[in-house]
Amino acid sequence: MNHLVDLQVNGYGGVDFNADELSVDDLHRACDMMRRDGVDAMLATVITDDVPVMVRKLARIVEMRERDELIASVIAGLHVEGPFISPVDGYRGAHPSEAVKPATVDEAKRLFDAADGLLRIFTLAPEHDADAALTRWLADRSVIVSAGHTDAPAEALDRSIDAGLSMVTHLGNGCPTELPRHDNIIQRLLSRAERLLFGFIGDGIHVPGFALRNYLAVAGYERCFVVSDASAPAGMGPGRYGLGRLVLDVADDLTVRLPGTGQLAGSAMPLRQAAGLLQESVGLRPEVVDWMTKTHPRLLITPQSK
Repeated sequence: MNHLVDLQVNGYGGVDFNADELSVDDLHRACDMMRRDGVDAMLATVITDDVPVMVRKLARIVEMRERDELIASVIAGLHVEGPFISPVDGYRGAHPSEAVKPATVDEAKRLFDAADGLLRIFTLAPEHDADAALTRWLADRSVIVSAGHTDAPAEALDRSIDAGLSMVTHLGNGCPTELPRHDNIIQRLLSRAERLLFGFIGDGIHVPGFALRNYLAVAGYERCFVVSDASAPAGMGPGRYGLGRLVLDVADDLTVRLPGTGQLAGSAMPLRQAAGLLQESVGLRPEVVDWMTKTHPRLLITPQSK
């Protein structure tokens, strides 16, 4: 066993965790495949949709976890990504534009309650959280608040960090392919590295190896971790698959994109394979890879570590 811990998993083995028709058997099969692929624990990730739909999806995963021992063992908690993210093309990524909205505590409380004590990470855009009210509310309840799919200006970042924002979701992604040379969201976040933790998608596609080395040099690997951002096709190979409202195309190199757009939409690469690339292609020492794929993410979702 590899004892990997993955903090962002949207689906696996042909199973979409955001699908309306998700069954206990489906989720059991996905968890079994993840376990066989070296992942001991993960955060099932529910992405942007209408809030009542997200509530239903969260509650369903919680209920399935209570019914199945393997699901309970593998799903260590929940990660909510959206719907309080940037509506701007590029920053929004593959999230459906019609469901994106400004943050409110009242709606977030519905998501928090549906997670029934299992909410570990909540990804939002600080510029759409007025006065950092939601960030403060979540942090007060020991939920890790993470900046993602955002173009937050400096003042919004600082306000949110002061309120409890402590993490960045998949740095280098969830933003346009072309950015201003100097004043851009990646530079703004890295300039606050001493106050933040950084997640990266480790498949070598979302962030090229040379860029990841640069990011780690600035942030310090001890403040970083790696996720798969796996979607339903992970572990299945090339083809066409579903993720919530989305249809996904997987190429031979395991690149996952929205059909006809070129927009990346999660990853089809198992975390174990990504961990191998971190050593082989990025040149990281085995103990650094272990920290970012096993030890650090496990500490982040262990309640007594907060």
